[in-house]
Amino acid sequence: MRKIIVLSMITLDGVIQSPGSPQEDPSDGFRYGGWVAPFSDEVYGKVVQEELRPADYLLGRKTYEIWAGYWPQHGAFWPGINEGTKYVFSKNLKKKDPLVTGWRNSVVIRTVADIKKLKSLPTENQGSKSGDIQVWGSSELVRLLLKNDLVDELRLKIHPVILGKGKKLFDQGSVPVTYTLVDSRVTSTGVIIAHYQRTGNIKTGTIEA
Repeated sequence: MRKIIVLSMITLDGVIQSPGSPQEDPSDGFRYGGWVAPFSDEVYGKVVQEELRPADYLLGRKTYEIWAGYWPQHGAFWPGINEGTKYVFSKNLKKKDPLVTGWRNSVVIRTVADIKKLKSLPTENQGSKSGDIQVWGSSELVRLLLKNDLVDELRLKIHPVILGKGKKLFDQGSVPVTYTLVDSRVTSTGVIIAHYQRTGNIKTGTIEA
């Protein structure tokens, strides 16, 4: 069974839109693109390098379009993104669309059942890859995965900023589950880097006075 791992740069109010640059995703009038730039340091950079290990990738249509226009020309920084299989989740994108055929190892999938099938494949015979399926950005897709309880791990970089608007990671449609913190670090700029693994259902109780 393969793991689906969501990796997100996120603000204190849950925004994940356009972290890398103003041009990345200015949709809906978003004016704060590039909000992670002031928070880089040695610890942050080391964690990012760890996360760029070879894997396969599950991406929403919007994130895929942004990446397909950038990473094929900048693969020296992240060789794995060009070599790994990119599964783009889209109901309308044609499998022979130039956007898909123009970035090698790209495959269109359309349904939650397709995602479950990918997840059920054995991790063996993945070559140098871990067998994991990474999800970057893709806010709508992540919410769909959470709604269907398909997220095995969350790797969050929680930045000490509030933006007030923008695409968010979580909404009210998520299945109630618990995660365990298995690793955490705090950077010199105040970013909390937290690695969570799914553990089980919600437990409730009463706090005694």
